[in-house]
Amino acid sequence: MRITIVGPCAAGKSTLARNLKARGYDAEDCAQEHSGVQTMWLQIAKPDILIYLDVSLTILCQRLKVNWEQTYLDEMNRRLTHAREHAHFAIDTNPLTPLQVCDRATAFLQTIGVSPQ
Repeated sequence: MRITIVGPCAAGKSTLARNLKARGYDAEDCAQEHSGVQTMWLQIAKPDILIYLDVSLTILCQRLKVNWEQTYLDEMNRRLTHAREHAHFAIDTNPLTPLQVCDRATAFLQTIGVSPQ
């Protein structure tokens, strides 16, 4: 099954995709937050499972070493509204390490019967 990961910048999308691939899953990240087309994730990725990663402005700025305004994150979140509403699972990555995020995603996938390939 194809797993697609969406979320704001610095939420950990590419890291989670890489870690899930290392565990044998068909996973990819989708940079939906940069598109004004809210259904881009659906049109391009065509996922069986959609995982949404969330991050706060404080953590985003720490991870990227930037000083963005809340309005920038608000705009990304607006662009991600459709994906968030259709996500099968969401993870708040703020308090978690990349391994913990992957463990939570893997546990979710196992509960719905999705195994590594």
